Amino acid sequence: MRHRKRTAKLGRTSSHRNAMLSNLVCSLIVHKRITTTLAKAKAARSVAEKMVTLGKSGTIHDRRLAAARLHQEDAVKILFNEIAPSQKTRPGGYTRIIKLHRRQGDAAEEAILEWVDLSGVEAPAEKKAAEPAIEGEKK
Repeated sequence: MRHRKRTAKLGRTSSHRNAMLSNLVCSLIVHKRITTTLAKAKAARSVAEKMVTLGKSGTIHDRRLAAARLHQEDAVKILFNEIAPSQKTRPGGYTRIIKLHRRQGDAAEEAILEWVDLSGVEAPAEKKAAEPAIEGEKK
């Protein structure tokens, strides 16, 4: 019987599932919005919200716990410096899931996972091609 067993297994081993969820959460932290399947979005939501809760306290111990779970230092820095301070007054519910259409190939339900109320934090803009400077010209 699977009573009170809440973990979504997603057809993967535990190590593969943990790596996939940490990569999804890191992508969410860096890009502020990701598109994935509905089941993966629901599984990644709990991990993302726990990471924001760690980020709100901001101690060195919590930073190490987040780094151990996410395995990407740049994502941990963005989490603790930008996302968690903007969610400081919010008591919970830091993410939202928006359902999309079914995928053409396998009919999997797709969804957008994004942060709620990111005031002052913008998604990274597309890098514009820098115009080549003419030699001898000063700006």
